[in-house]
This record gives sequence, C-alpha cells and structure tokens, in this order.
Amino acid sequence: MAKRVQLVLTQDVSKLGRSGDLVEVAPGYARNYLIPQKLGVHATAGILKQVERRRELERQRLLEEKQQAQERKTALEAIGSFTIAKQVGEGDAIFGTVTDREVATAILETTGQEVDRRGITLPDIGKTGTYKAEIKLHPEVTAEVDIQVVPI
Repeated sequence: MAKRVQLVLTQDVSKLGRSGDLVEVAPGYARNYLIPQKLGVHATAGILKQVERRRELERQRLLEEKQQAQERKTALEAIGSFTIAKQVGEGDAIFGTVTDREVATAILETTGQEVDRRGITLPDIGKTGTYKAEIKLHPEVTAEVDIQVVPI
C-alpha cells in the first residue's frame, strides 16, 4: 500500500476540497493530475503558513461583512415600516400582488440602502393592510420590517 501525499489545493476541486484546504491524496493522483493541472502544491511549512494567513484574512473579512449586515438590520428596523401604493378594487383587494422588487425599491427610496430582492420573503398579499416581511441581509442576519399596502 502506497503512502498518501499531502497537498494544499490552489483551486476548488469537486469531491476533494476547496481552495486552501490541506488534503491527503494518492501519490499518483497528485503527481499525474493535481500538480500538472496546477490544482494543488506540495504542503511545506511555508505554504501552510501562507494558507493560514489567507484563512485568517478571510475570517476577518467575513466577520466585517456580518457586522455591516447587523448595522443595516438596525437601520432597517429603526425605520420599521415601508409604504407601497397599489391600485385597489372592491373590498380593499389589490390588483396583482406586492413583489419583492417593489419592496426592494421602497427600501432603496426610503433609506438609500440597496437590498437584494432575492433575500426578501413576503407573505401572500392580496388586500391593503400591514404585513411582515423578512429581509435576509447575511446568512446569519435577518431583519423583519412592516410593509404597508395602501391604495393609490
């Protein structure tokens, strides 16, 4: 049985790992595929230090993104309510529905903050009134705001 070789991946390799991961592979796989394709390099002390430094920088960047998302959440929840005007028929029923684009536009006009519309979760809105919407600002940060639907 041949011994395994340790490599640090320089690019993401499906079913093996992500860039910067330390992996153990068969010597032939490393020698014949990963190294010639520049998908990995032999793990040396210097390379491991570089990888650790990159991981620390990435961790700090992700932490900073989360803090910015927390600040945006605080700002959105301080305003709390956004108004959307829709055309209304009988019984306060609106024509069409309120879309995530309309909510994102209302937030942009009110606060100046751009919000990804794909992160907005709305209930089914068919009448005028006040509804709760969830806005995902970060994988770990979600803001909840009120959406007021009023007639034009």
